[in-house]
Amino acid sequence: MEVGQQANKIMIEKKVFLDPNIERKSKIYDASFKLMEDGVPLPSIIEVSNSGICNRECSFCPRSDPKYNHVNEFFSNKLHDKLCDELAKYNFSGIFAYCGFNEPLIKKDIYRDINYARKILPKSKIEIVTNGDVLNKEKLKKLYDAGLTTILISVYDGGDAENKFYEMCESLNLAKEAYVIRNRYKEAQEDFGLTLSNRAGNLENASYKVYSLSEPLKKPCTYPSYMFFVDYNGDVLMCSHDWGKKLILGNLNKNSFSEIWKGKKSMIARKKLNNSNRLFPPCNKCDVMGDVVGDKHAKAWKN
Repeated sequence: MEVGQQANKIMIEKKVFLDPNIERKSKIYDASFKLMEDGVPLPSIIEVSNSGICNRECSFCPRSDPKYNHVNEFFSNKLHDKLCDELAKYNFSGIFAYCGFNEPLIKKDIYRDINYARKILPKSKIEIVTNGDVLNKEKLKKLYDAGLTTILISVYDGGDAENKFYEMCESLNLAKEAYVIRNRYKEAQEDFGLTLSNRAGNLENASYKVYSLSEPLKKPCTYPSYMFFVDYNGDVLMCSHDWGKKLILGNLNKNSFSEIWKGKKSMIARKKLNNSNRLFPPCNKCDVMGDVVGDKHAKAWKN
């Protein structure tokens, strides 16, 4: 069974969160797999949350939780370039994505960032995940002129919005692989629409509630084996699901990428998760099925 088919089957049967683009990502992860000089696997995806700002507070997102820490800050150009420069030393060729619990396009110099990443990391796949609210044809063209590979647009407002984005992308003659429409609205004929997760914390807002697990999942999670997630202030987290920052692995203001990636905190957490041990925060509260991809990376860490 293909990775994508397996993911869909799990989502439908168990109604748990899985990335709907998992098959596309899986192919990129496998193709970009490589070892560093000491035999440690290089991550295949770098996720950068380039600000603490979003123009929405969607009910299924941690930003809608009363306990969420809203901040009006941006990932500095200095930190951005520092990360790119170090990744270039290892000939990084995976996904470099601007995403997280924010709206990446709110950062006005996002085009500068993309252009720098493209020049320094010429073999990488540079992506943005956006709600599309501030997007127009001119901005879309600027993004691709800067060096963007793929834009993933999360559609929240139904078919009309989806058609608008299709038309916008097609008007620029973008190849099909250059954009991905992610439906975030519920179709009338479907049993359920959004694939939801407790995101390693309770979302008990007025419009939607996700309760914590009664006990931790007894499944491995390979996220930290192939993913490096950095927040707007330089904090490096286990993954984007740790919105409450229960486990900060390091900070790029104080440490280098390689120091954090191969650091003690990262190694201990990675070993536990690869052995199905989720008995520590934030993983003890997380319902994400984190073992669909990344097996090659996880095995390399065990060797």
